[in-house]
Amino acid sequence: MQGLRLRVRRPEAYANGRPAETRWRFRFTVLVAGVTVLLISWGGFVTSIEAGMAVPDWPQTFGSWNPVNPIEGWWRSTPLLAEHGHRILGQVVGALTLALAGWTWWKDPRRWMRRLSGGALLLVIVQGVLGGLRVTENSLALAAVHACTAQVFFSLLVAMALFTSRPWIAPSFALAREAPAGPSTAPAKRHTLVKLLLGTGVALYVQIVLGALLRHFGRGIGQTFALVHIGGAFVVTALVLASFVYAEKHFDHHAPLRRGAWTMAGAVFLQFALGLAAYLVLLNEMARSLRSTLQIGLTAGHLVVGALLMAATVATALLAVRKTRRPAGDGAASHSDVPALRRRG
Repeated sequence: MQGLRLRVRRPEAYANGRPAETRWRFRFTVLVAGVTVLLISWGGFVTSIEAGMAVPDWPQTFGSWNPVNPIEGWWRSTPLLAEHGHRILGQVVGALTLALAGWTWWKDPRRWMRRLSGGALLLVIVQGVLGGLRVTENSLALAAVHACTAQVFFSLLVAMALFTSRPWIAPSFALAREAPAGPSTAPAKRHTLVKLLLGTGVALYVQIVLGALLRHFGRGIGQTFALVHIGGAFVVTALVLASFVYAEKHFDHHAPLRRGAWTMAGAVFLQFALGLAAYLVLLNEMARSLRSTLQIGLTAGHLVVGALLMAATVATALLAVRKTRRPAGDGAASHSDVPALRRRG
């Protein structure tokens, strides 16, 4: 009777196959991920103008514990605006992640999802500490690690958004319906796609690490290192295109998976173009002591699109990994997270 009263009092909660609370948590997760993209791009701006040590102390700012206005008129100085603004935005992301973790732990019945939210909270704390130690130790190596960890955190947020989305939760979600050739073909094709996507993700993260080293150490890295990064761009592009073609050919019935593949393909072409443009501008401005606005913009854009490409690859791989059995009428139970979410909600 209690379940019946819930349905009568909140009929809209399951109108599209998932509880209303889960829909709102999905939107909040997307918000956190969006602010994180802004934080990543701001961090790229800090690195581009070499303002990482504009504020020489941490966790204080010029000896002040005031997070908003540590010194009068700090926003009038571009290096201070970049570095301290990055700290403020990092605190906002930390607070949002804390709220998301608490919300997930309180409402989500899936134990693994609650642990994932705890992992996101732990990772954002580690990220903040890494950023602080980069200042106190004046370490470019820690700055590079800080940049690489940010990409992992963003991909984790995108995964959490996926796990509360309709394609993941709704009972109508379907992956790899049996192909006409026989029941053994679909699992084999799914495994092939998963391998392609995992290989793409590994190659892409190696590129992210190489890019972080290039951005932070700059002229301290030889030309051979830069050529390795450029060669890696061709490898990643080839893997993304292979994944895209395979998904289009064998999973044309799976709309979420195809959307992920299309997002990957679009992002990799944009990423390649931005990287090429940034490299050409860099060669043209090599003799300058200061970087131009164009170079800074291209580098930051290259960084952000790389993060989006990594997140799209992770989300598409998760969609490919997820198994959904046929409905009960076809002889098997349907795989869905809705019943557990309804009980908790």
